[in-house]
Amino acid sequence: MNHTALQYLLAAVVVLPLLGSVAALLPAPPGLKGRDPDQAVLRHGVTVTGAVLAAAVALAVGFDHGRPGTMQAQTDISWIPALDIRIHLGVDGVSLPLLVLTALLTFLCAIYSYKNMPSGGSAKGFVSLLLLLEGGTLASFAVLDLMLFFLAFEMTLIPMYFLINRWGGAERERAAWRFILYTLLGSVVMLLGLLLVGVKGGTFDMVALATDNGSGLSHTTQLIAALAIIAGLAVKAPMWPLHSWLPDAHTAAPTVGSVLLAGVLLKMGTYGLVRIVLPMVPEGAHTFAPYLAAFAVVGIIYGSLACLALARSGAGGDLKRLIAYSSVGHMGFVLLGIATLTPTGVNGALFANIAHGLITGLLFFLVGALKDRSGTTDLDQLSGAGGAALYGRAPRLGGLLAFGAVASLGLPGLAGFWGEMLAMFGAFEPADGLSRPAYLTYMALAAFGTLLTAAYMLIVVRRVCMGDHPVEPGAEHGAARPALADVHGYEIAAWSPLVALTVLAGLWPAALLGLTDPAVQQLLAGGN
Repeated sequence: MNHTALQYLLAAVVVLPLLGSVAALLPAPPGLKGRDPDQAVLRHGVTVTGAVLAAAVALAVGFDHGRPGTMQAQTDISWIPALDIRIHLGVDGVSLPLLVLTALLTFLCAIYSYKNMPSGGSAKGFVSLLLLLEGGTLASFAVLDLMLFFLAFEMTLIPMYFLINRWGGAERERAAWRFILYTLLGSVVMLLGLLLVGVKGGTFDMVALATDNGSGLSHTTQLIAALAIIAGLAVKAPMWPLHSWLPDAHTAAPTVGSVLLAGVLLKMGTYGLVRIVLPMVPEGAHTFAPYLAAFAVVGIIYGSLACLALARSGAGGDLKRLIAYSSVGHMGFVLLGIATLTPTGVNGALFANIAHGLITGLLFFLVGALKDRSGTTDLDQLSGAGGAALYGRAPRLGGLLAFGAVASLGLPGLAGFWGEMLAMFGAFEPADGLSRPAYLTYMALAAFGTLLTAAYMLIVVRRVCMGDHPVEPGAEHGAARPALADVHGYEIAAWSPLVALTVLAGLWPAALLGLTDPAVQQLLAGGN
């Protein structure tokens, strides 16, 4: 595909959700109103997200897979000449998978919401915020100017705040405020670091700064900038101990909010580390890498132990909260891979990013469906003689939950395995100048974390999926409880792509690694 066509496709991927967000607030044209206004606007959401996904897939097909390390489909237009801020878009092997993942997950959320929109506010507001969130996320992965990256990064905060606050569950106001305060504080710190890099480097252009590889920045400048940017992005990642906003936000958010928060928004933090910190302030990255790795490993162990505590019988643990804490552990592997500063580790981090988006997105969909059917996500209520017993009462739903659990624990042959393994391989042989004994310790602790992950996931499957069919009070002797509603058609449509891609990525990891590896090699080498 020629360069101009790719430019238009990338521009469409970024701009269509923003235009769709505005259009969702307008009255539906005559003939498109459907049965009621809500149905019309929800159909609008499916249509726009479907068009964005089609454009993203076309972009991926037209992408020159022989040169994934080269920035393609670039558009570079002067926007604010006085500050040398440009509308600079482009895509390479690092950002392309994240663009497609974002478009896919948002489309699946729109399909799910068409039949099962959360209560709490108008459909117009819901669809408009969903599309605005998609536009900001896609822009974050596509822009190549530091100031535009910051603006796109910030654009995602407001719609997610309102999705939690208006359409969330219990404690939604508190969770929404914690989300916005934590992430805004991190953003302010990150902005200071970005401004320092741009001013001292003489440009805000991310390609030029990556190519310079920090040559125009003093050692002190790199240290200060790296510390500020890492701290800001670590809130979004989320890195222990800056993670405490995440469980509350996930627990309170509506189902599609949890899917997008885990599947897409968390990736913006780790993407920023790979795109900005590693190539632009390499000396600062090298200095802070061991500390980043240490925090990452603590997050892996902490997240797993928190999940084990929630999974314990009698603890009153919430299944949605448990999966939120599991994200702290899984994203710890991503951060560990980045902190190795090696192509193996960074490729593992990028692979784990995509795998986590697919698997955890599926798990949050499943938990949302389980809550709709049973009215609760309390593990003690979903377990035991009076529990869900999904294998007997809703076998397809139970089978999907078991699939998501074994994928999350890193079963070989599924997507969750490769990213974690490559991150640990990177820790086995870290970059020159990093302490190998320290990283071997980190690797051992991360490996122990995988055992803890297997433990709590298998406990969840045993408690929620297994069980007998006791007689309901007042029922005829020997009559079992009525079956829960099994998987509906719209749920199959929303979940099947995630299952298929989890299997495909697990069996054919080269499809993704072939894209990321040349781009990672390029970034770590300073664009050379």
